Amino acid sequence: MPPAAAAAAATRHRHARPAGHLRCAADAVSTAPAERTAARVIATSSRTASASAASGSVARVWRKVQGSGDWDGMLSPLHPVLRGEVARYGELVGACYAALEEDPSSPRYMNCKYGKLRMLEDAGVAGAGYEVTRYIYSSPDAAVPGMEASTSGRASWVGYVAVSTDETTRRLGRRDVLVSFRGTVTPAEWMANLRSSLVPASLAARGGGGGDVKVESGFLNVYTSADETRRFGCADSCRDQLLREVSRLFAASRSGGEDVSVTLAGHSMGGALALLLAYDLAELGVAGGAPVTVFSYGGPRVGNAAFKARCDELGVKVLRVANARDPVTKLPGVFLNEATTRSGPLAAMRGACYVHVGEELALDFVNLGDLASVHDLGSYVASLREGVVTDAEAATGGVLAMAMELVGRQWQSKDAARGMVQSTGLI
Repeated sequence: MPPAAAAAAATRHRHARPAGHLRCAADAVSTAPAERTAARVIATSSRTASASAASGSVARVWRKVQGSGDWDGMLSPLHPVLRGEVARYGELVGACYAALEEDPSSPRYMNCKYGKLRMLEDAGVAGAGYEVTRYIYSSPDAAVPGMEASTSGRASWVGYVAVSTDETTRRLGRRDVLVSFRGTVTPAEWMANLRSSLVPASLAARGGGGGDVKVESGFLNVYTSADETRRFGCADSCRDQLLREVSRLFAASRSGGEDVSVTLAGHSMGGALALLLAYDLAELGVAGGAPVTVFSYGGPRVGNAAFKARCDELGVKVLRVANARDPVTKLPGVFLNEATTRSGPLAAMRGACYVHVGEELALDFVNLGDLASVHDLGSYVASLREGVVTDAEAATGGVLAMAMELVGRQWQSKDAARGMVQSTGLI
């Protein structure tokens, strides 16, 4: 697939494409709006470096871009360098979709279509300035109704680890270790995401957190489950693969005396995986005091108030890029969340509900003829480029109705729809 076509395929993503009777909303709408979005993203992708240079040196403000000071003074109005960098990382996440083989007849089904050496270029992000060092696989063990049990727990390509080239390192002012994650695609990932109960994070810690730190069981399952049937290093859990590779790259970069940053970027479920990895790296001390930053695009809530407090204590920086009209950013916990339990009669429930981590960069875009576009990664990146920024509390009204519309389009099975509604905390 040529780079332009690959990038267009990435923007048609609507958070998932389940198999069998589970049908994606994108299948029910025209792809023309997405293709127009793809054209905008492709047109701006090649200008990423020059746009950042024109608006100011990334190297001079890189620590602020990575969250030093919690982006104080950079979000409103949105600093042009931060805008360019957040859009750039979004394009690098988009490569995960463009490179994923989704043809069931292909021998590389649910694997990357391209070799590491040219993956970013072949995925439509030419001149990205990163060298891909490892592909990452996830193996959720959630059972999928109507499918063979043997399909559960099979590993699928979920993202990649990369490191900035020497040229990009000079432009950025530091060596950047990047981990990029896609969102939900496989039926097993969908079913794992429906596990909305809070469970102890159960990740090895240096002495903080404890049993009060809880995260969504489904995201934790995707992060920690392993596929023992796979070979060539893919049998390890997503977590084990990541910790090993990030530790190796960080040690190699630090040995050269360079400043180093660890950037974890993901869309939707990928944003949740990025946050779990950031928390894990910080607890284990892998980054050795270097900035660990999450850029999440359309990401859901991941853990409870104790999880947020621990991330804050560990210095994990999270910038949530959230479309005010995107229902996924309101999940889990539509009604019981950090806002509704802040005070009043529900305050006592704060410790048992989901809470967002980090700062929010609020966007506001919608295409009434294509409601699924509110969660589309290509639309997120295009909106960043076009400056569609709003107040964090804007457009809250109507999001619940839009969520129900998306559910109605996306799920044909009544049982699956019931599970989806339950996962939002509505019933």
